[in-house]
Amino acid sequence: MTEDRHSRFSDAHTDRNRAEHVPATPQTRSPAYRLAFADQEFMYREELRPVRLQLELLKPELMLNERGIESTIVMFGGARIPDPEHKDKARTQTLADLSHFYDEAREFARLMTEKSKQSGGRQNVVVTGGGPGVMEAGNRGAADAGGHSIGLSIVLPHEQAPNGYVTPDLSFNFHYFAIRKMHFLMRARAISVFPGGFGTLDELFESLTLIQTGRMERVPFLLFGKQFWDKIINWEALADAGTISDQDLDLFRAVDTAQEAVQIIENWEPAPPRETLPGRER
Repeated sequence: MTEDRHSRFSDAHTDRNRAEHVPATPQTRSPAYRLAFADQEFMYREELRPVRLQLELLKPELMLNERGIESTIVMFGGARIPDPEHKDKARTQTLADLSHFYDEAREFARLMTEKSKQSGGRQNVVVTGGGPGVMEAGNRGAADAGGHSIGLSIVLPHEQAPNGYVTPDLSFNFHYFAIRKMHFLMRARAISVFPGGFGTLDELFESLTLIQTGRMERVPFLLFGKQFWDKIINWEALADAGTISDQDLDLFRAVDTAQEAVQIIENWEPAPPRETLPGRER
């Protein structure tokens, strides 16, 4: 982070160091004496949740701004989809069969990162959830192209480190799922969704809902694996039931290859957010 300052007051970093080197007395050893912003136990209090939410929104935002990153290519997808070289270790035959999407994700990220480099790495920067599977493939493809990529990790009950292809100073960790989702979409130039499980479905439907309701601008929304998605989601049944409109089926495109996805992004005509919700006009 930059150290540019426009204030003549002592900065927080200096005062924290000074406070740590005062003589040890009953007063200075008391938790009450700790500077509030440097007191972890204080920051963990339930009443401080709004502050923690703000910090999780602010820290990545400042660091991405300082790197000059203006737009991203979002890559959602399953953590369990293996590299084809290791598909023999997949838990199910279906996962083994889906392993080719690891290669498609890797190639898609490589192609988009090649384009990103033309902007000095400011536009079309790949962002993933930082984990294994499709996420690893996305960060790996960016590394194949010699570019940088973002990883937005989340603390889970089981131990999980970011995959080794995330650019280290663009590897973020989150406590709040909601703030992590905001960072996925705030700079989104396109959204790609590969086969996955609950987490991927959650990201898919939340992103689609924001676009459907006009809370977010339309961007290329790409579902990799038409056969997979048509099997697990009956889109037409939703439209026939009237719970979504026929126009909602145009909010996304199914693709099977990285080349198809890149072509859609390159030929995309920018569209403003919806002002009405089809099927709910009154």
